[in-house]
Amino acid sequence: MTRAKIELGDVTPHNIKQLKKLNTVVFPVSYNDKFYKDVLEAGELAKLAYYNDIVVGAVCCRIDTSENSRRLYIMTLGCLYPYRRLGMGSMMVKHVLNYVKQDGNFDSIFLHVQVNNEGAIDSYKKFGFEMVETKERYYKRIEPADAHVLQKTIRLPSTPLVNGSVSHTKTNGYDAGSQQNNIMFYL
Repeated sequence: MTRAKIELGDVTPHNIKQLKKLNTVVFPVSYNDKFYKDVLEAGELAKLAYYNDIVVGAVCCRIDTSENSRRLYIMTLGCLYPYRRLGMGSMMVKHVLNYVKQDGNFDSIFLHVQVNNEGAIDSYKKFGFEMVETKERYYKRIEPADAHVLQKTIRLPSTPLVNGSVSHTKTNGYDAGSQQNNIMFYL
């Protein structure tokens, strides 16, 4: 028996319609044209997931610089139901984690998950994400409308000391304040 080939590929103008179709099937919300325009310019932050050369999933992220930090926001990460539990979601999360590691300048990764999506919540927790907030009525026109905010902290902001030097905060066993973080993700 041959092993299935699973891989990630770029989102391009030639396959953007496949991403649109996938998102309409996987997610209970619809995305506007600006979302897809931005995805086309996202480079490594937007990937299609292939199972034996068939698009079965996708991950789309953007960089968020609000709240005095640099964070990666996972806008969408999903897989067609028949292809779940085959490693597609893990492959997409690992891609995001590797992107953040290679960049070396992110404070956290975060996303919103519908409160009843226990499978997604459990999967993210396996990668070190924590539930940090619940936003009531986050979603429009779907029930339940509430969303959990899940976050994986990469580094905490440096805090200045009285004499002008900087205190580096450590998280997850690495120096979170240095520019050269050796981030280890245990997957």
